[in-house]
Amino acid sequence: MSSSIARPAEAQPKFEPRNLRRHVLRMAYRGQSVHVACAFSIIEICAVLYGRFLRYDPRNPAWADRDYLILSKGHGVMAMYACFYEIGWLGNTDLDNYFKDGTHLRGLCESDVPGCEVTSGSLGHGLSIACGIAFGLKRKGSDRRVYCIVGDGEMNEGPMWEALLFAAHQKLDNLVVIVDANQFQAMGRTEDVLGLEPLPAKFEAFGCRTIECDGHDPSALDRALASLTTPCDKPGAIVARTLKGQGVSFMAGDNRWHYTRLSDEIYARAMSELS
Repeated sequence: MSSSIARPAEAQPKFEPRNLRRHVLRMAYRGQSVHVACAFSIIEICAVLYGRFLRYDPRNPAWADRDYLILSKGHGVMAMYACFYEIGWLGNTDLDNYFKDGTHLRGLCESDVPGCEVTSGSLGHGLSIACGIAFGLKRKGSDRRVYCIVGDGEMNEGPMWEALLFAAHQKLDNLVVIVDANQFQAMGRTEDVLGLEPLPAKFEAFGCRTIECDGHDPSALDRALASLTTPCDKPGAIVARTLKGQGVSFMAGDNRWHYTRLSDEIYARAMSELS
């Protein structure tokens, strides 16, 4: 590693998924915003990345030697904000004023928020940016890594597959693509909108070393990510099988929670399940 992270043991964030989901609910309720379910499906992915794999400075999200996490499915940004809160980059005022007038935290990933590397409200572009960053780091001889979280519905987009072709051609083994395969996109089941399976075989065909795992099992994610850190001249890909809305019983697998807002009653009920 080019530099160590000055992160005292006593300040080590825990990134406990239950707490992260509570932070997401708090933001969505206070801001009366949507996209709860699509944030819930990447909670464990973000927890494992920030807890075990990403190099970052808890005092400075713009640390020059950081690894990159590109959130291509920008509507899941509350999961990242929840991690930022655990790290200390965001505080109580930020969470309680989420999505309100004057806040710097919006409902989609925006690059002017410290810790968010790209603006990714428009789907299908984050992976291309991640490839460009990984290519630049490779050219510089840097050992920094790039991780990119994409949605399975987002894989409908042609630029995603063009980016994978580029990544394989340039042998970007410093890049790992993580597919949040939660079975839904905004308007329906992913397979009903445009069939994508078998996703692992497609990623393999596009030149990626590919692992399929349970995206809500931190140990499985840990093993998958660790296995992709060894240089081998191929980009890595993880097809993380997730459930949209995972963590709250009445949200899990219910695509209405892509756009549904939290009432007082529903908020209390959801928080009770996570207590």
